[in-house]
Amino acid sequence: MVKLNKIYTRTGDDGTSGLGTGERRLKSDLRFEAIGTVDELNGTIGMVRLHTEGELDAMLATIQNDLFDLGADLATPETGEKLPYERLAIIPSQVERLEREIDAMNARLTPLTSFILPAGSPAAAHLHLARTVARRAERLMVALSQAPGETVSEAALTYVNRLSDHLFVAGRIANDDGRADVLWVPGASR
Repeated sequence: MVKLNKIYTRTGDDGTSGLGTGERRLKSDLRFEAIGTVDELNGTIGMVRLHTEGELDAMLATIQNDLFDLGADLATPETGEKLPYERLAIIPSQVERLEREIDAMNARLTPLTSFILPAGSPAAAHLHLARTVARRAERLMVALSQAPGETVSEAALTYVNRLSDHLFVAGRIANDDGRADVLWVPGASR
């Protein structure tokens, strides 16, 4: 599907980049902001994976692959025009998988009695950072979906929303199933 035999092409030297449709836009375009933030999220999850193993690491590896699917979805806006290839897009089963994983992880946790700080184990701290990047990606995707002439699939928006929930719960799992969560103490430093 992808063949990269030359890394630099010089086509972006003018400050533009190409979408999957062939359309060129400024690199500062809101669509590229969303795509770039999804890419940043993927890199952040790669950093998390330095501190994970087993089932959690396998879930994160699948999510990293999904994030490339999401980037492809965003890079090829639905225009109704026929493409010479099948458009890759996030599908509902990817969201459903996240929901099953959230439910399974959450079943291991005691309910929260306070907000938690993005801290604890290295994996947990990195997962909470990834969660904040996911929320930024979501905000950009929502803004893009509201921009005149732009579209973002409902499945893509749902996926990134659910992903931030997944990363939050995974952060608690990485903190010894929530036992090592660092709780917020309101007004503690007053």
